[in-house]
Amino acid sequence: MAVLMPPEWAPQDWLWIGFPHLAEEWPGMLERAQEQIAAFASAVTDSGQQVRLLVRDEANAARARALASEAVTLERRVYGDIWLRDTGPLVVFDDGQRAARQFGFNGWGGKYLMPGDRTIGADLAHDAGLAGETSAMVLEGGAVDGDGTGLVATTEQCLLNPNRNPQLGRGEIEAELHRMLGFDRVLWFGDGLINDHTDGHVDNLARFVAPNRLVVPEQTGPDDPNAAIYDDAALRAQAAGVEVVRIPSPGLVTREGQVEPASYVNFAITTHLVVVPTFGSAHDEAGVAAIAELFPDHATIGLPADAVLAGGGGFHCASQQMPAVRPRP
Repeated sequence: MAVLMPPEWAPQDWLWIGFPHLAEEWPGMLERAQEQIAAFASAVTDSGQQVRLLVRDEANAARARALASEAVTLERRVYGDIWLRDTGPLVVFDDGQRAARQFGFNGWGGKYLMPGDRTIGADLAHDAGLAGETSAMVLEGGAVDGDGTGLVATTEQCLLNPNRNPQLGRGEIEAELHRMLGFDRVLWFGDGLINDHTDGHVDNLARFVAPNRLVVPEQTGPDDPNAAIYDDAALRAQAAGVEVVRIPSPGLVTREGQVEPASYVNFAITTHLVVVPTFGSAHDEAGVAAIAELFPDHATIGLPADAVLAGGGGFHCASQQMPAVRPRP
């Protein structure tokens, strides 16, 4: 049997989420970021799915326990950044058995590297009883998004960036995605969102919501900084024969005069619930409603994520799912 990485909408046994603990990563905003991550964890737990919220130390655990639902499970772990989408294990089915796949991690191209970032994936996989394999290729989980049929979307800005794998060409990267994760077709986009420190992760730009069906934002005003990037992604997907659904973008979102890479596309899909980040934008309600239409079998909610974004990511970035043993096609 071929390796299969199930799509995110397949049933999940639990969701790992990282809880913020570093004040320097959220200057003046750590408490709000913690509140927003706790609200995310509580919402998923209250929907009927187990959440394993990673906490760094005793004080961090006490803060999480005070904020999150009592049903949320806390796990003490050594980790730096909370972005488990990138540092946690990617779980595939190999010959019908769950297995972990891990890749090299260099702090998003040498920008940020904290104690625990290179080991948390193996720790989680080991404690979950997953056999694993590690690739020498540098890859973060947020850089790829699959539809469950072997099709994966990514960006040239990230995967072809010389700060990741300068020794590998496009074909070699595609071959490793196939060997490790089972992807046999790659939809290449160009750039990701402006000021995305991940060098354009696809989970902020475009996401699959069903086999061969992709959601891409569209501009919501003349000052939308990513209008051309959105349109280019939609055109590339359509040219590849992928069905494209456009949803509103948050428009121009700034913090301290800088454009923020705010995106409703950084939603987290769980077994019963889709959680959409919101930013205090006039387009929040429309963005959440548009995503809700794409998931008629799930409840969909919007939760504030502006403080989480100040640390460099969103709800999808901060989480990593454990697919159930019998995934839906």
